[in-house]
Amino acid sequence: MAPAAPLARRIDALARARGDALAVAGGEARMTWASYARRADRLAQALLGLGLARGERVAVWLPDGPGVHAAYLGCEKAGLVVVGVGPRAGERELRHLLDASGARALVSRASHRGVAPAALAAEARAAGGPLAHHVLVEGELEEDAPIRVDGRAVDASGAPPPARALAADEVFLLNSTSGTTGLPKCVAHDQARWLAFHDYAVEAGALTPGDVFLSALPTPFGFGLWTAHFTPALLGAPVVVMPRFDAAEALREIERHRVTVLAAVTTQFLLVLASPALGEVDLSSLRVLFTGGEAVPPERAARFEEATGARVLQFYGSNETGALSRTTLADPPDVRLRTAGRVIPAMNVRLFDDDGRDVTASGRGQPGCRGPLASRGYWNDPEANRALYTDDGWMRTGDVVELDADGVLRVVGRKADFVIRGGKNVSAAQVEAEVATHPAVALAAAVAMPDPIFGERVCVYVELRPGQGITLEALCAHLAARGVGRELHPERLVVVPALPRASGGKIAKAALREDVRRRLADEAAAPAPRAAEPAGEGPAAGPPSSPKTS
Repeated sequence: MAPAAPLARRIDALARARGDALAVAGGEARMTWASYARRADRLAQALLGLGLARGERVAVWLPDGPGVHAAYLGCEKAGLVVVGVGPRAGERELRHLLDASGARALVSRASHRGVAPAALAAEARAAGGPLAHHVLVEGELEEDAPIRVDGRAVDASGAPPPARALAADEVFLLNSTSGTTGLPKCVAHDQARWLAFHDYAVEAGALTPGDVFLSALPTPFGFGLWTAHFTPALLGAPVVVMPRFDAAEALREIERHRVTVLAAVTTQFLLVLASPALGEVDLSSLRVLFTGGEAVPPERAARFEEATGARVLQFYGSNETGALSRTTLADPPDVRLRTAGRVIPAMNVRLFDDDGRDVTASGRGQPGCRGPLASRGYWNDPEANRALYTDDGWMRTGDVVELDADGVLRVVGRKADFVIRGGKNVSAAQVEAEVATHPAVALAAAVAMPDPIFGERVCVYVELRPGQGITLEALCAHLAARGVGRELHPERLVVVPALPRASGGKIAKAALREDVRRRLADEAAAPAPRAAEPAGEGPAAGPPSSPKTS
């Protein structure tokens, strides 16, 4: 079973037993276990000097690297709850999270993504909000780097009193939904859920202290938490993190560090698969890819296995629910690559219809769960929690799934990620999986395009492989040759240099929906074309270099 002790005790034990061994690497930065513990102690001491009550919130807005892990651990040791702000979050999202969480302090560098956090903190104080302090750190919280509180350097020597540290069953972190639609909500986490999750991960991937992890995920989000902050430390294994994801650099890091376990959302592993560097590096050490967060296209997953020799695994669930199902090394390829795996018995998965009725026996519905991997729900947000839970307390994912007699779960699509065309629900995930089989396509994202006749039509945005081009006609011909039904054919194709990403690394579909509405508005305002387009077909895409391709 999972260890009952919180993470800080594990790091301190590793600092004593294997202090000089590598704990976290990011870019050119390195942090040993002993330095990990000392950096966390220094920040904890600085935070204790603020006079905050145990359990108050501290926002941490730092790039991915060794320092953000030391900052989270320092808050834990000081008995303070981290508000994990995604490294790609903008100023508007930061302000929202500060207000929603009631954070009393903000930990950051002097500048982050063009924003001066100290000035933002001063504005928040002047406006009478709960934020009272700005804690300025440098670099990766190196032991010789000063820590400044509200503009003055502080003495951060010594170790925090053990009695202040948070227990495993207390809320230790508030993170957010990944912000693909509107402003995010704060999700409350205790460590117990991630300590329990660790056991399932170890079993799924046969993980050992001899593994070397590369986590390409932002730390505040669930996938990044277990693959960078918890499981490597609980095993005593090193982890490589990426301050900024780049597919070619990820491949070079795998070779450089002899990485055995890669963690990447679907978007990232598809970029790795499409990278010209794939055939230029030695990937013989890699044995497992944990992926997910978005639909996993089976053909691409199989191709990744062929190209690398690694096995593709995933957990299915959400930031709120934790994992409901998983695939493991023991599963046959059809289960690993074409399903979300078998349900985890301890999560007590049920299926519900739109009215909240239990329809588990039908084998199709929205999954709900109760179990040890679930979060505490949304922080201080009763309205959002009413939507998250059924009336009798089952936490829902917002997806539509099928569950067979063997307990194997297949995701049909997100309830909010359907294109409703003429009353017919078209799964965006299915469209994306089919479009992604075209050899020119590196990434695809399907969104609803408003239409006066059908209500919505299917619009697909694609990011192409280097040197490739594509038209809507060629794409639809490819899909027809595969036997794909017309309902899954896109009706508009937009080629972009890079698909936009939300804070959690997923494709930011809200931005794409807004973009297609803008395009339609621009076209409506332009002079009428000389000839109408064929019914059911959208404009073809121009070459990837076109400034406006649609």
